[in-house]
Amino acid sequence: MSMNSTPSAERTHIGFFGCRNAGKSSLVNAVTGQALAIVSDVRGTTTDPVLKAMELLPLGPVVIIDTPGFDDEGELGALRIQRTLDTLNRCDAAVLVVDGEAGLQAGDVRLIQRMKARKLPFLIAWNKVDSPAARPVAADAMPVSAVTGAGVDSLKEALARIVPQRGERKLLADLVSPGETAILVCPIDESAPKGRIILPQQQAIRDLLDTGALALVCRETELQGALDSLAVPPALVVTDSQAFRVVSGIVPDEIPLTSFSILMARYKGFLEAAVAGVAAVDALKDGDRVLMAEGCTHHRQCNDIGTVKIPRWLRQHTGADLAIETCSGREFPEDLTPYKLVIHCGGCMLTETVVQYRMNLALSQGVPFTNYGTAIARMTGALERSLRLFPRVHALLEGRT
Repeated sequence: MSMNSTPSAERTHIGFFGCRNAGKSSLVNAVTGQALAIVSDVRGTTTDPVLKAMELLPLGPVVIIDTPGFDDEGELGALRIQRTLDTLNRCDAAVLVVDGEAGLQAGDVRLIQRMKARKLPFLIAWNKVDSPAARPVAADAMPVSAVTGAGVDSLKEALARIVPQRGERKLLADLVSPGETAILVCPIDESAPKGRIILPQQQAIRDLLDTGALALVCRETELQGALDSLAVPPALVVTDSQAFRVVSGIVPDEIPLTSFSILMARYKGFLEAAVAGVAAVDALKDGDRVLMAEGCTHHRQCNDIGTVKIPRWLRQHTGADLAIETCSGREFPEDLTPYKLVIHCGGCMLTETVVQYRMNLALSQGVPFTNYGTAIARMTGALERSLRLFPRVHALLEGRT
C-alpha cells in the first residue's frame, strides 16, 4: 500500500462467497478487472481467503475478498469453511455467487441464512448464464457471466447501492476549532514502532491538519515544557493510554484531556458500550477469565500493552488471581460466555463493521465489552475526566440517561 492509499480499516470490505466451482474467483477477476484470484476448473482451487485493496468504481476504496467454497469437504475443508465464516463476519457487503448450471445448493442456502442473520447487505450473482446448461435465473438473483462480462457492470452498480453509507466521521477534528492547538502525547517505549508512529496518532495529526488546527506532538517527558511554551492553553490534550497517570497529573484540570484509544472507540462506534462495560473491571475476582483482544498482529515486545501491561495492572487493581487469555488479528472466539469481561484494543486496524460485530457478539451473550483506553483510564482514576468532552457518554458514567 502506498503512502497515499486509504488504510484497510477505512475501506469497504466486500466478500465473494459460494460453493466450489461456482466461479467466484473468475467473477472477482471480472469485477476488479485484474487477475486477482487464481482460476481453475479444479474444485476447491481457492483454499484461503484472498484480499485485495483497490479503487473500484463506483464504490471507491474497497477490499475485495475471494473465499474458499462453502461446500468444501474433509477435515481441511471444515477449516476452510470456518475461514469463510470468519471472513463473512468482517464484511460490509457480500456477493453470493451461484453456479448457474447447478442452481442453488445447500451451501448457498446456509450462506443466505447466515447473511440474513448478520443483517449483512448482499447480492446473489447467478453466474454462467452464457452456458447452454444454465438454469433459469432465480427471481432475486442477478444474471452474470464471468467469462463474457455480461451483467458485471450492473452487479458493481448494485453493490454501490447496497453498501452502507456512513456519514463523515472525525477522530477529533470536531473537538477543536481552526487555529486552536491540540497537544498529542506520544510516548516512545520499547513497543513503539521504529521510525514511525502508530495509526491513531497519524490519523489525529491528519484530522487536525484538515480542520486548520495546530498539532503539537511530544512525549510525556516534554509535556510540561510544551504547555509552558504556549501563550494560550491548548484546546485539547490527547495522550496514549499508557501515560494517562503521568499526563493527567501534569495537565491542569481545566484543560480537556482524553486518550487516542477513547477517541478511537468513539470513531468506531462503541464508546458507550466500552464505558458501560468497564464497570466490570472492579467486579473481577479470583479465577475470573478475561479476554484481551487485539486487532493487529504486531510482534509482541517484552512489555507489550495487551499481554503484559494491562494484565499486570488488572491484577494490581483488583487484587485477584485472574485467568487472562489473548487473541489477535482475525481470531475472535464466537463463544464468549466463559469470560467475565472482554477488553478490546482501540480497533484502529479493524473496520467499524468488525468492531461492532465483536461488541454485539459479546453483549448478546451477556459479556461486558470495553477497550484498552477505557480500562486504563478506569484503573488510573482518569476516566471521568477523559469523558467530559462527550456529555452523553459522561452521563452514562454517572448513572444518568
